[in-house]
Amino acid sequence: MQELLLHCRPGFEGEAAAEMQELANEQGIAGYPVTRDGSALVRFVCPQTGDAQQLMQAIDFRQLIFARQWALGSWVELDPEDRVSPIITACAQGPIASLFWLETADTNDGKALAALTKKLKGPLERALTKTRFVRPNKTELPRLHLCFESGQKVFVGWSWADNGAPWPMGIPRLRVPKEAPSRSTLKLEEAWHHFIPRDDWDMRLKAGMTAVDLGAAPGGWTWQLVNRLMKVIAVDNGPMDRRLMDSGQVEHVQADGYMYKPKRTVDWMVCDIVDKPARSSALAAKWITQKLCRELIINFKLPMKQRYPEVMQCLAHIQDALDEAGIKAELACKQLYTDREEVTCHIRVLR
Repeated sequence: MQELLLHCRPGFEGEAAAEMQELANEQGIAGYPVTRDGSALVRFVCPQTGDAQQLMQAIDFRQLIFARQWALGSWVELDPEDRVSPIITACAQGPIASLFWLETADTNDGKALAALTKKLKGPLERALTKTRFVRPNKTELPRLHLCFESGQKVFVGWSWADNGAPWPMGIPRLRVPKEAPSRSTLKLEEAWHHFIPRDDWDMRLKAGMTAVDLGAAPGGWTWQLVNRLMKVIAVDNGPMDRRLMDSGQVEHVQADGYMYKPKRTVDWMVCDIVDKPARSSALAAKWITQKLCRELIINFKLPMKQRYPEVMQCLAHIQDALDEAGIKAELACKQLYTDREEVTCHIRVLR
């Protein structure tokens, strides 16, 4: 029986499961989640044949908040003496793929399987190429996911490039720039990768644009904006990184980020202030509805309990504000790999 396997942040299995259950209910597809706390994986089982595939096709992956990656497939028991043959047999039951990814859960137990997956990569590549179950030159074909739970069990599944994350396990391989003043710089870079198609970067993140960074100090997010050659107003009562100030692209305004308003509309507002999500979502709605910016990225710090309902309530309040103001905008939200007890929200005014 086929099912959906979702990767998520450890500790957020319940939120990913609740989200999938709600979406399945909306589609009228019977199914139920199977979770284990801290496993970083969620199984979504649809008892009716074909329903799991139908559900995957009906959902736009980009609307999923807590799932990093997903695949459609089934579990396969492995013989430690020959792990390759059962995988090849399972691949014969699915579509031809353009590539394959060896995956594990994003946990310490998953990382402990790295030696095994490294050992299997060569034999699997040769077997998949020989059987032509993987054809590298056919980029329009789906991706094959081999997610190892252990040396005795693997999930064999598939996802499609136009409806899934572009990275194995949904984890982008980003490095902290040496010049950046803090590791938080990766949050904004990953958000751009997720919310903005790469072909649009030169248009939507172009040199000479204006940006405001609320809660900027010491400048991790400001560094990304400066690196794109934007002119930045960094709003924070704390000190900014001296090298950023020496760039000549940054104006430091010592003020409360929630109270600050630019004199004219800016291209971007970004914000990573630690506060209640309701207050942060109200701030996002204000900046868009009052036409203070054209596009924004803001983080919502989540409570310990009722995290999924809190996120949905914040998004509903923003959408209500947009509707009341008569503004058409893209509204999206994602728990990124670099996010911890938080999610990242993106809003873009449509012209």
